Amino acid sequence: MSRAPVAWLARRPDARLGYAAGVTEQLRTGDAAAPYAVRRTGPERAWDQAERSPRFVDMVTGAPGLFDTRAAALWDDEALHVRFWIEEPLLAASQRERDDIVFLDNDVEVLIDGGDAYYEFEINALGTIYEVLFVWQDAFGPGTRFDVPEFDLLAHHALSFAGDDDRTGPTFWRGGHPRGPRWAFRDWDFPGLRTAVTLDGTLNDDSDIDRGWEVEASFPWSGMTHLAGVRALPPRPGDEWRVFFGRFERLVLGGREVHPHPAWCWTPHGR
Repeated sequence: MSRAPVAWLARRPDARLGYAAGVTEQLRTGDAAAPYAVRRTGPERAWDQAERSPRFVDMVTGAPGLFDTRAAALWDDEALHVRFWIEEPLLAASQRERDDIVFLDNDVEVLIDGGDAYYEFEINALGTIYEVLFVWQDAFGPGTRFDVPEFDLLAHHALSFAGDDDRTGPTFWRGGHPRGPRWAFRDWDFPGLRTAVTLDGTLNDDSDIDRGWEVEASFPWSGMTHLAGVRALPPRPGDEWRVFFGRFERLVLGGREVHPHPAWCWTPHGR
């Protein structure tokens, strides 16, 4: 989460919603201008009126994604609520157990930045969840806010993670990020997380053409104590949260799987 986020003005469901162009996703609460008012009379009505993101684009080049993907966010005193609308002509998923490597399938992802830690959430069309809490190692140690049993490295079998692709030469051990490696707590589960997946088509059946799928996820503020830092929970007007919204697609063309899997997100990040 080192990249600067997109400015997304995520507001209470009974207030205004809007977004502004930026470089990465950023949730901001408060009284900033927005194109229209959203009145929450029920969950579906709130989503119907929520401002959706632009079509997701290639993470590196910024070109439009091959298939359409949109996202939106709402919040209330209980939780941050996120929804994805995902075009998918061939619905498919194989990862079934919680914390399976979901990004081997087509998935959508949410990363919530907490400064010295960040949370990664992934889900596929089966509703299988993969989640990890990462803590930057330069913020970890005796007397820090992570010096609690919940983050005991041995008890929780934490792994050192320095990035996916930057593992050669002088960056082999510490990766290429200025902050170095993170501790990955793979057994950490977001308290109170709620998710739902809706399919518009037939899963794992390529004999027909599907329309796609939708994902809803609610992340309770009460589960963000390790991510909030000095920010209030629930947020106060003017608070900002950096959040990544992305999609990774397992494409098979001419009988061959495309590697790396195409990555589409709200705004491009570059290499």
